[in-house]
Amino acid sequence: MVLGGLLQIRLARDQFDSNANVYERLSYRSARVPGVDGRVLVTSDAGEFVFLTSDEFSQLEAGTLHSTSPKFDDLLAKQLIRVGGSSSSIRIAEAKLRTKKAFMREGQTLHIFVVSLRCNHSCAYCQVSRQGVHDKKFDMSSATAVAAVDRMFESSARHLTVEFQGGEPLLAFERIVEIVELVEARRNTSKRGITYTITSTLHHLSEEMLKFFKVHKFQISTSIDGPSALHNANRPTPDRDAHARTLSGLWSARNSLGANSISALTTLTKRSLSNPEAIVDEYVRLGFRSIFLRPLSPYGFARRSERKLGYDMAEFVSFYERALAYILELNRQGVQIEEAYASILLTHILTPFASNYVDLRSPTGAGFGVLVYNYDGGVYASDESRMLAEMGDDLFRLGSVHDSLPKLMESQAMSILRRTGIAEELPVCRDCAFLPHCGADPVHAYATQGDPAGDRLSSAHCLRHMGLFRILFRYLEAADPEVMRTFLAWINKKPRSTFAHAGTS
Repeated sequence: MVLGGLLQIRLARDQFDSNANVYERLSYRSARVPGVDGRVLVTSDAGEFVFLTSDEFSQLEAGTLHSTSPKFDDLLAKQLIRVGGSSSSIRIAEAKLRTKKAFMREGQTLHIFVVSLRCNHSCAYCQVSRQGVHDKKFDMSSATAVAAVDRMFESSARHLTVEFQGGEPLLAFERIVEIVELVEARRNTSKRGITYTITSTLHHLSEEMLKFFKVHKFQISTSIDGPSALHNANRPTPDRDAHARTLSGLWSARNSLGANSISALTTLTKRSLSNPEAIVDEYVRLGFRSIFLRPLSPYGFARRSERKLGYDMAEFVSFYERALAYILELNRQGVQIEEAYASILLTHILTPFASNYVDLRSPTGAGFGVLVYNYDGGVYASDESRMLAEMGDDLFRLGSVHDSLPKLMESQAMSILRRTGIAEELPVCRDCAFLPHCGADPVHAYATQGDPAGDRLSSAHCLRHMGLFRILFRYLEAADPEVMRTFLAWINKKPRSTFAHAGTS
């Protein structure tokens, strides 16, 4: 799939009225948003949007919307219509879509190194086949690390994010050091920007590690599922002290690296859904400015525990709506905290740019924006692809770290992703008003439905995002100034006080 294939501006049938401006309808999609009565959401290919009354939308469809309509100029400005056969409208619409899809020209920017499967936790929702803390045969070898770094530098991306995962990656700290030294040796000659990140429980953090992370400006992500009782129930350890040990590591990391270098996310189990306020309050208590409310993933051991820990997507969306309302109220009261996934989605909705979030792209980020180098030398299209392989399904294994990047890109797995990873070509998705803000997820579709294309109407991915977009667009249509101040603060990464007045169309 090439960029030009997504830059086809569709002209609707010419329908004119003698009393109206002569206009043509350009490409748009529409939807009615539950809770927004008498209004229709209309979105452009580039993601710009406008709410019309039912009468205005009927007139737009019939080609009879008059130029004196309050929404006429808005539709013109967002290239939803054009007058006089203007070619500039087409050029502007194409330029906006190119900006939105600029990631397609970047190559693989995210490179995940799974340096070990060893871990001291026994989380019921764990997505990988965790191994004992002393079983080093599940660590990445030096030869694999060298080859993986070679593959990474074959990417055309000008900025590379090197992410370390596990298991618990700190248990293979010496391999992390080796990989960073290999990358640093090539940083200047390759003229690449480099960002280092690590996902860790923080239980094995040492002063030596913190000094190393500070030198190389690491960003650290950890998991905190909520208050102590909930966290310890979700993430048990032999000594039943997971929450306390994570917090001990958190304070040490903040003191050494600064608060902005540490983030956290929560994985939500069935027991989590009953009290979203308590989870949010724990993050506020711990001084976080952001919380990522993440549902269970349908991979690895998490799939086996689904009956005990799981819930349907309607329950998650209900939980999310309640949690987001509480977070917005806290911001109104002066407590600065964002919901990270809402911030990502709002960036897609309210700015001309895509976010850096590779899991929500079309064409899919799997393989095209991210590569995963497993401890055993396997290369996968995404972390979820690697999790499938740990359960015995290698469909999205691209090859080995010893294969060249061009060879990996010619694999059967990448062929499947090309065929099924473009939302604009998928039934249901291609007509969805939320399409410009969403993305294809063929790995998730395969894991849950046995088909990389999947049935969009029943897929958990679709049900989740339809629910979240409807919540956000209800807020956007209402345009409460206090809510809009919060949303703008989130997407611009600035304090709410920066935005004295805020609203949207």
